[in-house]
Amino acid sequence: MTMKRILSFLAASALAFSAFAGEFADISISEVKSLIKAKKVTLIDVNGSESYKKGHVPTALDFDAVEKDLAKKLPADKESLIVAYCGGPKCSAYQAAAKAAEKLGYKNVKHMSAGISGWIQAGEKTEKAK
Repeated sequence: MTMKRILSFLAASALAFSAFAGEFADISISEVKSLIKAKKVTLIDVNGSESYKKGHVPTALDFDAVEKDLAKKLPADKESLIVAYCGGPKCSAYQAAAKAAEKLGYKNVKHMSAGISGWIQAGEKTEKAK
């Protein structure tokens, strides 16, 4: 392979990877934690109801349980911050909730890529469903 071909391949690969990385901006655990404290975020857990019952990020909605009524569960202000998460960095299930919020007109939708596994590894507390 010529150097030009190699560079061309690497550029195409980088572009494909950045497109795959997701259309929703990432948000860190520490940012989410302070936003929860300030009551300036709506979190959506996309790990399934069984996982949600065992432990989720405090204040998070169970996407499986609220999906049909999501419009009623999200804030009226379409500029409100909505953060979706799932299992961890390699999980893409969060996209179902992020895209649903976006489809409802929310403009500030982000992804906590660390997911519930990262939240727990960071030593953060979880809530159990009632």
